[in-house]
Amino acid sequence: MDNRTAVFQGQRKRLLAIAYRMLGSPAEAEDVLQDAWLRWNESDTGNLRSAQAWLVTIVTRLAIDRLRAVRAEREHYSGFWLPEPLVQALPETPEQQLELVDDVSVAFLTVLEQLAPEERAAFLLRQVFDADYADVAATLGKSEAACRQLVHRASERLQAQRPRFTVSREAHLRLLRAFADASGSGDFERIRNLLREDVELVSDGGGKVNAFTKVLRGAQRLAQLYFAVARRHGGAIRLVVAEVNGAPGLLRFIDGRLESVQSFQTDGERIVAIQAQRNPDKLARAQALFDAGPVTKP
Repeated sequence: MDNRTAVFQGQRKRLLAIAYRMLGSPAEAEDVLQDAWLRWNESDTGNLRSAQAWLVTIVTRLAIDRLRAVRAEREHYSGFWLPEPLVQALPETPEQQLELVDDVSVAFLTVLEQLAPEERAAFLLRQVFDADYADVAATLGKSEAACRQLVHRASERLQAQRPRFTVSREAHLRLLRAFADASGSGDFERIRNLLREDVELVSDGGGKVNAFTKVLRGAQRLAQLYFAVARRHGGAIRLVVAEVNGAPGLLRFIDGRLESVQSFQTDGERIVAIQAQRNPDKLARAQALFDAGPVTKP
């Protein structure tokens, strides 16, 4: 590996994190990194003060351009648009858990869709990646004052929709496992008791499979839905608890195929919101991961 390649690979994790949070799609993020690599490989980088700053700038600007292009597609998307989930095995050590503390939840990425591309970039660089305003300004080619305004405006727009509850990972995981057991066995009363009365569910079918075109609300209604799925498919259902965008989530398999990846928000005692990704195109990576080996220990 030559020095140029080594430098790029050393920044790859950070660059991919920026691109994914900008776009909500691993495939789109990988495309951005490929374009950035080509530019990096073809540029005279010998006199750069900071390779990281140069690469962050290129990736951010490419992601802004890509987001502008895909926003038109998302405006005509069938039903709700949810980001493609990042699925991996549950972390086994505190060190592995710390690697997941950055806010990359499905709920957070969905809320970010409200922001214009430059607002989203400024907000993420400042609030998630802790860049100072001088670096944000250099990356976006704007004044520091303009970047402060972008971040302020984005923060105001997102404030009302940030998570309402701070819940320990242990409480979240315990509640999720109880819900998996109840919904897998079709225990209606247990399912309902694990849902808050004002619980909401949003699903993304992408026009490829059936999905609700409106937000589904209420513990009774959602319990009936999960109960009906259990009754219909019985022993063909398998629920796997896995890491979904930095928090425990559920993978629901039916007849061995991944039917949905579900993310949850809780108040520590009951589930308050669910995002269910059912679009087969957005499940392909998770399915491939599972096909390659167990996502979580038996």
